[in-house]
Amino acid sequence: MILCITHSQDFYNIDIFFEYLKTKNIPYFRLNSDRLNHLQKISINEDFFELTDEFGNTVNSKEIKAVWHRKAWGITIPEELDEDYRRIFLKEYASLRYNLFTVLQDVPWINPLENENKIDGNKMFQLKIAQKNNLTIPKTIFSNDSDKITAFFHESCNGKMIAKLHGAISKSMSGENFLSTNIIDEDSLENISDIEYCPMIFQPYIDKEYELRIVYLDGEFFTGKINNSENVDWRVVQGDYFWSEYNLPQNTKENLTSMMKEMGLYIGAIDMIKSKDGNYYFLEVNPQGEWGMLQKELNFPIAETIVDNLIKRMKTNE
Repeated sequence: MILCITHSQDFYNIDIFFEYLKTKNIPYFRLNSDRLNHLQKISINEDFFELTDEFGNTVNSKEIKAVWHRKAWGITIPEELDEDYRRIFLKEYASLRYNLFTVLQDVPWINPLENENKIDGNKMFQLKIAQKNNLTIPKTIFSNDSDKITAFFHESCNGKMIAKLHGAISKSMSGENFLSTNIIDEDSLENISDIEYCPMIFQPYIDKEYELRIVYLDGEFFTGKINNSENVDWRVVQGDYFWSEYNLPQNTKENLTSMMKEMGLYIGAIDMIKSKDGNYYFLEVNPQGEWGMLQKELNFPIAETIVDNLIKRMKTNE
């Protein structure tokens, strides 16, 4: 059995994943991370757990041979719960969830949980490893210090800088509800003093030919190019954008493979820019990043490849 950890609003990617599992006659269990709360019956022993979800489906961890950690959402708090108990509700259910996941640490995961958490929560560490593996990165500062940011703007940004949050407010296939990347110029720099209330990542604006969304899966690449050169963030701008299949240079593939292996990740959604100066700039990798648009628009078999990878590793782990 393959356990898929996702959330209650997930669809499309996960549906393809399950349909393909059916063709392979492999059972699966869907675990909605946001519903790992009072709606489910959970008991954890020293070396196994048993869980019954809100629909009455039951799974014992001894049946689980592999895990796809697709998406983890925040735990839903019952509306009727008194305000005084909400903090302890979240704390204890978060502990329960972590204990439940670690019971499965010896079966194959996409991705190993500890590796994923380390990489997903540290964009500056990502840039360090990318540069170590011969990828070109933009100069970057993550700061709440307006003086340092202003100095960075004048020394490194040639009059144009981008600002973005370390983590997205939300994640979706088409980009709804994102707090977008923004451009900072000399005029808007005057308001940078408010940064002390929300530290952000700052980088020089890169004149680009196009953007790339690359899905890396254990040495395989599924790369989509989007025809956006004018806007800083295609996800939140209405326009006639479309995806086309793209073949990365071999040396870029090799460098990305080396980076992902050092990070300990089997899968990741990688964002890169092809700049007008001819360089490929690595921006970030999201271990749980979206790729449904690439499967949908370009017919990439990403969900199927995830299944095949897990099956192969399940057999090796037997």
